[in-house]
Amino acid sequence: MYLLEARNIKKSYAEARGKLEILKGLHLQINQGETVVITGESGTGKSTLLHLLGMLDQCDSGTILFNGRPISLKDRNISRFRNKSIGFVFQFHYLLEDFTAEENIAMPMFIATAELNKSLQAARDLLQQLDLYERRSHFPSQLSGGEQQRVAVARALINDPEIVLADEPTGNLDINHSKELIDLIIALNKSKGQTFLIVTHNLDIAARMKRHLILANGILHLKK
Repeated sequence: MYLLEARNIKKSYAEARGKLEILKGLHLQINQGETVVITGESGTGKSTLLHLLGMLDQCDSGTILFNGRPISLKDRNISRFRNKSIGFVFQFHYLLEDFTAEENIAMPMFIATAELNKSLQAARDLLQQLDLYERRSHFPSQLSGGEQQRVAVARALINDPEIVLADEPTGNLDINHSKELIDLIIALNKSKGQTFLIVTHNLDIAARMKRHLILANGILHLKK
């Protein structure tokens, strides 16, 4: 049984000239503990696919399964499931500017448990692991791009999700910070068995993940 599976996923968008097909019967299977990367040209639907898999958007047709169970954006408790089981890392961080680093990290756990002290302590533990503890009281505007992205990774991990979905996680980072983030992903995979699905243009990331897929013409191909 796969941790995450997509069967015959189709997605299109309406245009003035008609319908633009993005995904055309796409299939994907991800095992627990894998690190999978998807590359492809701009506009091929990489981010669209990630949003569908993460229950942020609805496919036109097809089935998405999590641990063998079909899931849908229309499910009654989908927000709770998404908060607990899926971690997200986006290119632009989406940190809350009026909250400190530790408060940003703690937010998903606080939403899930309503236990503020427990959530803040878990955030501090992650900050220690990511060598950011001294920056715990800083606001996003006071953090470097690399620090902001590590905070975003910690926020994605705080509820111990079964999978982390990362959309161009090094897109706004320089070479050194990109390498640091790749190293962190690999370390988390090795130490915690954390599953990652990453979409990116960064071939350095692709070369270090366990499986490399290419999205082209609306379907996925194994990198040869």
